Amino acid sequence: MRGALAIFRKDMSIEWRTRESLSSVLVLGLLLLVVLTVAYDAPPEAAPALVPSVLWATFLFTGLLGVQRGFLLERENDCLSGLLVSPVDPAAIYLGKLAANVALLAVMQLVVVPLVGLFLHLDLMPVLPGLLVVLALGNLDFAALATLFAAISVRVRAREVMLPLLLLPLLVPLLIGTVSATRSVLAGGLTLASDALGVLACFDVIFAVAGWLLFAYVVRD
Repeated sequence: MRGALAIFRKDMSIEWRTRESLSSVLVLGLLLLVVLTVAYDAPPEAAPALVPSVLWATFLFTGLLGVQRGFLLERENDCLSGLLVSPVDPAAIYLGKLAANVALLAVMQLVVVPLVGLFLHLDLMPVLPGLLVVLALGNLDFAALATLFAAISVRVRAREVMLPLLLLPLLVPLLIGTVSATRSVLAGGLTLASDALGVLACFDVIFAVAGWLLFAYVVRD
C-alpha cells in the first residue's frame, strides 16, 4: 500500500508542476462538449435523454488521452523500466496509477458536468448525489481497464493508435451501463438505477482485480 501511495503522490506532483495531462484533457473535453451539444441542437425538454450520451462520450475520449499521456511520461528517459526494477511491487504501481487516473478524471468531470447542464439547460442539482455515485463507479471501471491497456500499448510503436483499438471494444459494455445508469438517475434517482449500479459495481471488482493480477505480466513483456 505504501508503494501505491508513493506512485500516486509522484504522479500527482508531476501533474501539479506541469499540468500537461489536465490541461489537455480539459481542452479536449470542452471542445467535445461544444461539438456534441451544437450537433444535437435539441430543445430543453429533450435534455434528459441527451445528457447521459454527451457526458460519457466526452469522458471516454478525454479519459483515453489523459491515461495515455500519463504512461507516455513514464516512457521518457525509460522511467517505467526504473519503476519495474525498484523494490515497489508491480501491483502497487498499477494501484497507484489507477488512483492517479481516477483523480484526473474526477477533476475533469468537476468542470465538464456543470457545463453539460448549462449547455443543455438542465438543472442537475436535484439528482447530484445519484449522479456522483454513477460517476464514481464509471470512473473506476474506465480507469481500471485503461491503466492496464495503456501499460501494454506504451511499449509498441503505434502506441497512440493502439490504445483506442485495444480498449474501445472492451468499453462498449461499460458505456452502455454508465449511460443506462445515468439516464435512470436523471429519471428517478438512485432507486430506479439500482440494477445498473449493481452491474457497474461488479465491473469495478472484475476490472480492478484483473488489472491488479495481470499488470506485472503485461508491463514486462
